[in-house]
Amino acid sequence: MTGKDSMMGWSAIREKAGLYERLMRLDKPIGILLLLWPTLWALWFSSDGRPEWAVVMIFMLGTVLMRSAGCVINDYADREFDRHVKRTCERPLTAGRVTTRETLLLFAALCLLSLALVLALGRPLVIWLSLPALFLAISYPYTKRFFALPQAYLGVAFGFGIPMAYAAHLGTVPGEGWLLLSANIFWSLAYDTEYAMVDRDDDLRIGIKTSAITFGRYDVLAIMLCYAAVLTIIASVGWMRARGWPFFAGLAVAAGIMAVHYTWIRGRERMPCFRAFLHNNWVGGVIFAGIVVDYLLKP
Repeated sequence: MTGKDSMMGWSAIREKAGLYERLMRLDKPIGILLLLWPTLWALWFSSDGRPEWAVVMIFMLGTVLMRSAGCVINDYADREFDRHVKRTCERPLTAGRVTTRETLLLFAALCLLSLALVLALGRPLVIWLSLPALFLAISYPYTKRFFALPQAYLGVAFGFGIPMAYAAHLGTVPGEGWLLLSANIFWSLAYDTEYAMVDRDDDLRIGIKTSAITFGRYDVLAIMLCYAAVLTIIASVGWMRARGWPFFAGLAVAAGIMAVHYTWIRGRERMPCFRAFLHNNWVGGVIFAGIVVDYLLKP
């Protein structure tokens, strides 16, 4: 092989790797963060602020892998719909730059790597909980065909790291773990409705069901009520845990951020709604910061 052939070979490999990166949305880490924050909440609560760091690292890596797997299978499921939406028509699979076989093999590889992490934990309940977690990841894209609120289903899928985190530390999932999962469902409904408002016209045209369509003219009200439910549920967990002022200060800051989101989404314009969706990273982050600081000051 000549030097020129070698360079062309490496160029093709880099191009393909870039396409896989886009297929997994590694170039758009917001989804990883929205999946990671609730998992971290649960890891800190379930360990009383003293998580096992090996467990934390495994869950962080697992978050990246399963979010990537979810994006891959989502693009596979939506490959015919995505070609009719301006924002998604250039995704690698829809644009024909990767094949369906490559897509499914990549999904399988990501799932196998995630399974290896679960087995490395050596916690039986976590292994059992990984099965519904996988089912949720695979089935979510198809709920948009028939379920009026697929974003609620996404909340379960995105939040299943919560019961798994409790199972990793405690070997069981107490009631507060399921309360945190319910909070994540409302949070996902809020931020993913903001996201769905961006594509509402396209989704109506192609027949996809979303919460933005279901809520209709009450979409902004529904988002703010979901935000209120998130804060109420997490505050109740903190109250039951007798947490201190830093925890509730974190929730207060999160409430302020949510109020800013209202000013962005009330006009229902695409880009401000998308900005509010992205900005939810700060909601999850400040809640987590409040939890961490609270445990540092009040073990």
